[in-house]
Amino acid sequence: MANPRNITSLAALRESLSGVETLYVVDYQGLSAGQISKLRRELREKGCQLIVAKNTLVRLALKDGGHDFADILHGPSAVVLADKDPAGAAKVLADAAKGNDKGIPAAKAGLLNGVKIDANTVTKIASLGTLQDQRAQLVGVLAGHMSNFVGILEAYKEKLEQSA
Repeated sequence: MANPRNITSLAALRESLSGVETLYVVDYQGLSAGQISKLRRELREKGCQLIVAKNTLVRLALKDGGHDFADILHGPSAVVLADKDPAGAAKVLADAAKGNDKGIPAAKAGLLNGVKIDANTVTKIASLGTLQDQRAQLVGVLAGHMSNFVGILEAYKEKLEQSA
């Protein structure tokens, strides 16, 4: 018979993972309780969540969602739910890993918009910057092009006025 605590944990985990399209599975072994609390706080600021659960429960909950992570879930694993800001969450994880000499938390794999990705892809996502940074860059690019377009229109207007 299954342990009632595990049944409750699995139900809560299934609820947390339902509908999630972006998440990261990380190795957190070696982090102190204080470091985990700091990591949770930083992820929460990005609209993300860190869940520590037994690998068996995580594997079952992900399998219910149609994702197989059995090959990844070995050793201590945590799941970072990152639907709101995938790049921001990956950056928080990368910065936390750089902040200690063990390189922990270390990404194992993840899901990005429902597609399974490897640890290298998670690292590449971290280099993108936050969603807010990406939006600011897009606005800057669009503003530059609009400014050039206005300049071209003004030059064309002057040319028409001179020829008239």
